[in-house]
Amino acid sequence: MKPKALILHAAGTNRDGDAAYALGLAGAEPMIVHLNELKENRRLLSESSILVLPGGFSYADALGAGRLFALDLTSFFGEEVQSFVASGKPVIGICNGFQTLVKAGILPGEGVLDGIAAEERWASLADNQAGRFECRWVSLKAQRNGCLWTDGIEKILTCPVTHGEGRFLTKTSAQAEALLDKGLIALTYVKPDGSSSDGIYPDNPNGSVLDIAGICNLKGNVLGLMPHPEDNSGPEVRAFRNGRPGDCLALFENGVRYAKQS
Repeated sequence: MKPKALILHAAGTNRDGDAAYALGLAGAEPMIVHLNELKENRRLLSESSILVLPGGFSYADALGAGRLFALDLTSFFGEEVQSFVASGKPVIGICNGFQTLVKAGILPGEGVLDGIAAEERWASLADNQAGRFECRWVSLKAQRNGCLWTDGIEKILTCPVTHGEGRFLTKTSAQAEALLDKGLIALTYVKPDGSSSDGIYPDNPNGSVLDIAGICNLKGNVLGLMPHPEDNSGPEVRAFRNGRPGDCLALFENGVRYAKQS
């Protein structure tokens, strides 16, 4: 049977269809469910094998859009989502969805820093360092970190970024190093040849510390990333440039494969 992938739709989200398309190609049964619909039928979450928080322009993509999405998520479904994450089921948050996972305390998650609870915010996503909206293609490198979504991916991935608020930051440099030391940096921005961008624009599109494009939790089942892998998962790419069509399907195939085996 195909694992059910619940794609959570919030006000203004416009990439849920793209995420559904990518998950369908990867072998899942995608379901786009509005927050209000989930309130009426909470069993939809527990009956699903994959949870997706898509990006786009949720909550108008205004500064703090992820915080508003996270507030809705934790206010209405806090226990259910925590149970879903704790069970080890695959969870992915893209762009605003990544912001949501961070603002909700699901990423980086509990146990990363000694003496600091998950609800204590020490990581965030801020305005792009260049001070403008970025809408273009970037190159990504998957790190060897035990994240189920990036497992075994050796090739350099190309996919678009479309955000104005994607610079991943921590309160201190030691906290960023802790993410690196514990293998929680899942994806980094790199040059097209795979070499380090060294934090330099335009290869690093937003100024994220340690070139972070995406992170995972300690369990390795939750991935959050700013770029849009769903927009380069099929054989055709609408605005294709400097890359290979279908590059990022492997991310979704990993999530679906894991869900089938669980």
